[in-house]
Amino acid sequence: MRRIVMTIVLAMGVLMTVAQQRKVQNKPYIDLRPLHFGIHVGLNTQDAEFSNVGPQLVELPEQEPSEQLVLTDADTWNPGFSVGVVADMRLSQHFSLRMAPTMHFGSKHLVFRNFKDLNDAGNPRETTQDMKNTYFALPIDLKFSAPRFNNYRPYLIAGVSPMINLVGKDQDFIHLKRYDTMVEVGLGCDYYLPFFKFIPELKFCFGLHDVFSKDHVNELTDVNKRIFANSVDAAYSKMIVLTFYFE
Repeated sequence: MRRIVMTIVLAMGVLMTVAQQRKVQNKPYIDLRPLHFGIHVGLNTQDAEFSNVGPQLVELPEQEPSEQLVLTDADTWNPGFSVGVVADMRLSQHFSLRMAPTMHFGSKHLVFRNFKDLNDAGNPRETTQDMKNTYFALPIDLKFSAPRFNNYRPYLIAGVSPMINLVGKDQDFIHLKRYDTMVEVGLGCDYYLPFFKFIPELKFCFGLHDVFSKDHVNELTDVNKRIFANSVDAAYSKMIVLTFYFE
């Protein structure tokens, strides 16, 4: 994802440097519409930041109580897919209000390391969970656009995005709450083509609420899984979204 960010930033810089002479503008009046619509597709990577509880006293049936230390982490950024529609309302020459209902399909890969249970090599024994997530998001963003030059117009966005996790409860170690709200910031560039606008955009989303479901541990039928569910007391979602709009 870091390579994608650098590529987009460099591409935008090169285009603004090369485009030094005025050219014929495609769709010269398209930004004067008070309201317009479009569609978008893209890629996302989901992550979560966990707050671990540290050492815990574990009591299992027919075993003596023992102290365990399990640390939970989302160790990789898994690619996912996003799709939705967009409505853009013009506020002024440089500002517009944008609403883009979106479905985000993806997952988070979690690893649990038990530092009190070592393998033959002396390393903490690891257990993993592939947490599937399907979010319906309703982001509302304020878009600030620079003056148009030829057929390019870079912009910045910022806003909030209420989200609903459509994946139901299961018997995995950890479960996240159904509702979340993210603050998001990003940048992009309008490319004016002969028949429509093509808009690549990179957006960073950060969860505002603790989405860790503390009641899920009581729903686990396998008591051996509860050591992992009890290793966390808070979780905050994060996401990076690369979107391509067609307006």
